[in-house]
Amino acid sequence: MADYTIAVSWSGKDALADSDANKVISGDDFHTEFTTVQTAINSKADIASETFTGTPLAPTAAEGTNSTQIATTAFVRTEILGRVYPVGSIFTTVTAYANSAAVVAVIGGTTWVAFGAGKVLVGLDSGDTDFDTVEETGGAKAPASGSTTLTVAQMNHSHGIGNGVSNDDAYFTGRSWSGGAQGTSASHYIAGESGASTLSGSTLTSGNLGSTDPILNSPTGHTHTTSTVQPYITVYFWKRTA
Repeated sequence: MADYTIAVSWSGKDALADSDANKVISGDDFHTEFTTVQTAINSKADIASETFTGTPLAPTAAEGTNSTQIATTAFVRTEILGRVYPVGSIFTTVTAYANSAAVVAVIGGTTWVAFGAGKVLVGLDSGDTDFDTVEETGGAKAPASGSTTLTVAQMNHSHGIGNGVSNDDAYFTGRSWSGGAQGTSASHYIAGESGASTLSGSTLTSGNLGSTDPILNSPTGHTHTTSTVQPYITVYFWKRTA
């Protein structure tokens, strides 16, 4: 559209004689002028938003601000960090950051500390005294040193010896079978022990195998071993403290 131009010659009226009727400013003059202004405004095209160049600056809003004001990159970074990793959060990564400053440079915040080296994370359980306090530690990678006495129920199992024997009163002497043929019946004994250990068929069911037992060779007993470490994968843990 064409730019707005004045419709009434307002300044020309001043040159007219006072007796000239055209020198009088009338309501029609105002109506004509304002109509021209209205037409120009109504037909004016919308102006496109300004395109910024360079590095325009704006004030950074405080964390937590929720309004229509402009959000700077500093505000956005702080806001996202505060919602995703507030103070007290744990950051898990497979990247070996050298120190707190290196984590700050990537994630943000003020201070991060290495956390949970050699440990797995367990959810807090207020009903279990082992897990009812935040950051409580416990457990061990290897069994405790020293010996532990197991109950019969804990180690209850049997060991077969061939198919047993068929003749009564057959027994072991040292490591040799001293009498009887293989079979499945009768009760037999292991010589050299302090107390009767009964072989019912092919199973040792009772008795006392002492440390001088000639079959087992001192000391008696044996060990069952298994891993005490659960399947795992190692990562880095960082805890935000500020």
